[in-house]
Amino acid sequence: MKASLYFRGSLSSCNYDCPYCPFSKNKDSAETLAKDRQQVETFVDWVEEQGGHGHRLSIFFNPYGEGLVHRWYREAMTRLSHMEHVDKVAIQTNLSAKLDWTEQLNPLKAAFWATYHPGQTKEAGFLKQCEALHRQGIPLSVGSVGLRSAFEALQSLRRELPASIYMWVNAYKDQAAYYTEPDLALLRDIDPYFDLNANDYDSKGKMCGAGYDVFYVQGEGRVKRCYKDRQVIGNLYRDGLEKISKQRVCRMSCCDCYVGYVHMPELRMKDIYGDRVLERIATHF
Repeated sequence: MKASLYFRGSLSSCNYDCPYCPFSKNKDSAETLAKDRQQVETFVDWVEEQGGHGHRLSIFFNPYGEGLVHRWYREAMTRLSHMEHVDKVAIQTNLSAKLDWTEQLNPLKAAFWATYHPGQTKEAGFLKQCEALHRQGIPLSVGSVGLRSAFEALQSLRRELPASIYMWVNAYKDQAAYYTEPDLALLRDIDPYFDLNANDYDSKGKMCGAGYDVFYVQGEGRVKRCYKDRQVIGNLYRDGLEKISKQRVCRMSCCDCYVGYVHMPELRMKDIYGDRVLERIATHF
């Protein structure tokens, strides 16, 4: 079968301390880091074995923290990018880690979802990282949270980025009626698809690829339809994809997260992102 797998291990620490992020102030113990490494390596080993079962897989790492400062995420990206039956491997990252290792990636399969954090890094340094990937022909999207305090920084980044790099903006939803009409116009100028993320989608009882050909894998192999649905539908290593895969309707009242609603067929998000759904690269912008 052809499937997309999101993977999140035990890592819950970051080298940034963004005030809006609940994980930015965590510091993982050596034991937790060792556990996360084992989980990532076990997952990559499992993916490698799936070539013999006829599966074609796309992988996205979105840890609760920054993965690429740890060697095992870099090694995982490299290994996966060279597996014939892996169509894509991408990761959500703040791009703070050195990128010399990316020369080992297969640029036809690797991709990056790069998040910019004004106040945590300087624009020039972040741009340098983006441009390094761009020169190597490795696809990436770039984006940030649309806080009012960041508007000027986001406009500046959009001006300085190569025009061919798509820049997205995540809507800040912790405060009701946060944006004025001029705010919305500014954000749409940066990201023409900003309104897609600003919406919360009625999802209960509606079809979604989650649990059918999209799977959210945690730690020791627990599989959920999506991260916000606490129900475990199986174990990747015990059950395998075929046993877990089933058409299911959403159990949640609404979907407000890109990695969830993008897989709702009625929203036709693939018309916008094509085969770049995982790394969030719009095909036209």
